[in-house]
Amino acid sequence: MLNIETSQFRLLEKLCNAMAVSGDEGEVRKIVLEEVKPYADQVKVDALGSVLVLKRGKGAGRMRILLDAHMDEVGFMIVNEGEEGIYEFDLVGGFDARHLVGKQVIVGKEHTPGVIGAKPIHLASRDELRRKIEADSLRIDLGPGGKAKVGDRATFAPNFRRAGPSILSKAIDDRIGVAILIELLKHAPSHIDLCLSFSVQEEIGLRGAKVAGYYFDPDIAIAIDSTPARDLPDYEGKENHSYNTKLGLGPAIYVANSSTIDDPRLVRFLMEIGEKHKIPHQLRQPGGGGTNAGAIQKIRAGVPVVSVSVPHRYTHSPISISRVDDWKNTLNLMHTALRQIKRDVLASR
Repeated sequence: MLNIETSQFRLLEKLCNAMAVSGDEGEVRKIVLEEVKPYADQVKVDALGSVLVLKRGKGAGRMRILLDAHMDEVGFMIVNEGEEGIYEFDLVGGFDARHLVGKQVIVGKEHTPGVIGAKPIHLASRDELRRKIEADSLRIDLGPGGKAKVGDRATFAPNFRRAGPSILSKAIDDRIGVAILIELLKHAPSHIDLCLSFSVQEEIGLRGAKVAGYYFDPDIAIAIDSTPARDLPDYEGKENHSYNTKLGLGPAIYVANSSTIDDPRLVRFLMEIGEKHKIPHQLRQPGGGGTNAGAIQKIRAGVPVVSVSVPHRYTHSPISISRVDDWKNTLNLMHTALRQIKRDVLASR
């Protein structure tokens, strides 16, 4: 079994602290290229900016397995400049505007620090305080000396830390998947062709993965992502029976979501691997959400797909929480599955 070492924590911190809002993933792409080149047989940056990696196996009749993790994160785009360094912005990806007020951000290639501002409680009327906060009423304040231009991306300020059994950071979705793919490349089995897609623009429509899937034309594809854990008690203190996933129970294997019905043969195979090798795992309750598997399954003549995600809380917010053990167990489930997968996994439904 593989362990999570200090070097992997440092890599994940580096990945999470980078700014790579959808459509401008260059900072994470640079890190990925540095990490994968010593271990890959082929590395390509495609027209959209995804990093496509191939590690060839040995022998005839090898399966072609594609693993995907997206490099991009949700964030903001500067769309207009006001006075005194105050900027209007649009959202890039899905947000709950309640998370935004008063949060520190970084803007542009220079990571200029700023804050998302709103009218303070002292000056707001009762009607204003009762109304739902709308993102278009907020502004990014860089101060008189802060400069940005239209089109610059912004995201939450870096905040990675380890706290006991947990990891806290922005952009765990899906930098933790990126870190897992890099580690799997270093331990690639020799009986398959391992294809890796570090894809762009997942948060705005699964765009990079569709192109990557077409390029690789795999026999099987697995999306490695980070999924929301709906495991907090409800507001009345009752037990939550609709939990989706729970922190601490291991990788979440998808059965169905808004964009995909996962291939039951692959779901069964991963469950059997987890049970046989005593790797903690869980089934993600069906419904809602989606991963890049939804785009990959529809390329060419179709691809059998399944998604496997590391659970986390507080999705698409300034800071999320994941468990170190869930990261480790996701890595080990995938490592063991890749070592043991054969063509007969697709023999029957």
